[in-house]
Amino acid sequence: MSEQPDPEPYDALLLLSFGGPEGPDDVVPFLENVTRGRGIPKERLKEVGQHYFLFGGVSPINAQNRALLDALGKDFAAHDLDLPVYWGNRNWAPYLTDTLRRMTTDGHRRIAVLATSAYASYSGCRQYRENLAEALATLQAEGLELPRVDKLRHYFNHPGFIEPMVDGVLASLAELDEAVRAGAHLAFTTHSIPTAAADSSGPEGGAYVAQHLDVARVIVERIRQETGMDHPWELVYQSRSGSPHIPWLEPDICDHITALHDAGAPAVVMVPIGFVSDHMEVRYDLDTEALTRAAELRLPAVRSATVGADPRFAAAVRDLLLERAASERGRPVRRCALGALGASHDLCPVGCCPARVPKPAAAGADSPYA
Repeated sequence: MSEQPDPEPYDALLLLSFGGPEGPDDVVPFLENVTRGRGIPKERLKEVGQHYFLFGGVSPINAQNRALLDALGKDFAAHDLDLPVYWGNRNWAPYLTDTLRRMTTDGHRRIAVLATSAYASYSGCRQYRENLAEALATLQAEGLELPRVDKLRHYFNHPGFIEPMVDGVLASLAELDEAVRAGAHLAFTTHSIPTAAADSSGPEGGAYVAQHLDVARVIVERIRQETGMDHPWELVYQSRSGSPHIPWLEPDICDHITALHDAGAPAVVMVPIGFVSDHMEVRYDLDTEALTRAAELRLPAVRSATVGADPRFAAAVRDLLLERAASERGRPVRRCALGALGASHDLCPVGCCPARVPKPAAAGADSPYA
């Protein structure tokens, strides 16, 4: 009989995500939450919101988080892991503060946190830690006994995150006509961020790009092993949202598609390794804009699947949780990681992924809520 999984000291798991509108009336208020403090006029937000209005004002991210919650519940139950799972968002209901308040009043005192962002960066890690600190400060002001929150490590190179993407690329290559399949280029896509933020990401800088490149290399090698084909590939970016005068990571996916066409590439598979699920930046920036550009150029193109609620990813979350729990109990831990970079740190060190304006951040070495 296998040993029953031990989540101690954790008594709950919190799924922490970005959030998204669930109807036309939600779009502008949601964008106001996302851009709060930047002074962007409401009329400009309405223009930006057109991406959402094309899909009825509904972002798919909340439905995808519900599917992941269901997958986690099934995986935990199948492995006799008795741990409740809650869900809170940064920018839309269910809001993080409300969820953390409910968890606290439900009696939870040691909470593991999984953010739906696999890589190191300010917006993908530090900002979520700031959100946790803000929520804890609100609960403290309300006189509640604060729980301890621990953010689970970056999982970009966990097998349960990479294996579903490998299968997605293989399925996408199979969709291409046999005449262009062997020469198809792989365009690994992720969210563009300011180059300054990329340079300062991680404990020593440069982690954001390095982690994506590591994942891309693992997938390319797996595709070679499975098909015998060496596909040309590049890491490219999408979804830029900053001021034109601030340098952001390039090339943009649409520009890259044009360059591939001009160079005579026979086909392209877009591989969204930077995204956990098919949320708006995948559905619009890739499935709408990028595929439209490819169609205009008559370049055969297909977009491979994100991880979403794949059972292997749910199993990876369980693995990350039990790994961290064992480490907190002082037990030896085997950490699953593919590629050259190894497993990421449990505790974000001081100065990791710094913000332009320093703010308190929970679940790190510099947390005021240890």
